[in-house]
Amino acid sequence: MPYRHPYPGSALQEVTNRHRTARQLIATFTRSTPALNDLGQHVTAALRDIPILVQEIRRLRHEVRTLRLSRANYLAAINAALSAHIDGEPDPLAYLRDELDDQAARTRPKGGS
Repeated sequence: MPYRHPYPGSALQEVTNRHRTARQLIATFTRSTPALNDLGQHVTAALRDIPILVQEIRRLRHEVRTLRLSRANYLAAINAALSAHIDGEPDPLAYLRDELDDQAARTRPKGGS
């Protein structure tokens, strides 16, 4: 069963849209009712955190996707090495070495050696 995010990408866009609406509403209320100005400033300050948190969620999702793919590739290499060993191939660990080399190349900084 595939893993499903509790808040898919479209839900994060909805969060961003609701954030924008909330900030506009608070700004309108505080302009029309000066007594709400202090309250509006506190709420607005709290609302400023939302875009930062949404961006962090997106970054973490990307990192999780990358790590899950890496893990899947390692597991595939392990299974290939075990099958190669069972089949009597002369160098079954070559699958693991290749995957380790590939993953090291993917994580190496661009332009680096």
